[in-house]
Amino acid sequence: MQLRDRLDQEEMLMTAWSTSPSVEMAAALARCAFDTVTVDMQHGAHTETTAFAAARAIITASKPAILRVPVGRNDLASRALDMGFEAVIAPMINSVQDARAFAAAMKYPPMGERSWGPVKALQMHTSYTPESYFRSANTRTVSLAMIETRAAFAALDGILATDGIDGVFVGPSDLSISWSGGAHVDPHNEELQGVIAEIAQKARKAGKFAAIFAVDPADVPRFGKMGYRLAALNTDPGIIAAGAAVMLEKAKG
Repeated sequence: MQLRDRLDQEEMLMTAWSTSPSVEMAAALARCAFDTVTVDMQHGAHTETTAFAAARAIITASKPAILRVPVGRNDLASRALDMGFEAVIAPMINSVQDARAFAAAMKYPPMGERSWGPVKALQMHTSYTPESYFRSANTRTVSLAMIETRAAFAALDGILATDGIDGVFVGPSDLSISWSGGAHVDPHNEELQGVIAEIAQKARKAGKFAAIFAVDPADVPRFGKMGYRLAALNTDPGIIAAGAAVMLEKAKG
């Protein structure tokens, strides 16, 4: 498992975002220059079957696989690790209680309550024996709590201090909705940029990772300067559309 090592090296990693329930599409993304591929079961169309098949395709392409689970699906977080995903993103973590429940599902005792059974993970990550996987899993797997509401921001210090939470993942669109009291969706709102910067600063101070969905890829260098270490660039339909636009522009001269 390689994602944790690269995050520890403080690289700015780029992840593609797989929403279409297509193993072939996930495999194609993994063969691109992205550092990792995130499979989305919250807003994407993936089922457990397609998500786990996508993980196999991503790992076969020698890329780490990340899963975003639906809201409250901590059981699926544990299952994702058993299937070979290296990281899980949990949406709507709005309190320390939410963070503790998520962390418990992600980590083996004594840190958490994850049940033993990583059969598929051992098949995917062949350098591990059952014993070495067990001894390293709590430090090698990555749990990312989404910060996307005012409540989550208010609880940020406690969330970051929670054992078993390795970092936070900012959802700027939902955060803009919550921050504006439901007035708009504006991830580039000027006031929000200070909040986004503060989240990264607090994560770094706590020794945790900060990740974010970059609505505009041009924002990534700015996020990197803030201290973010992982950025999602676009969804698979968006990547196809962007690529098609470039090809058509070239074809038309």
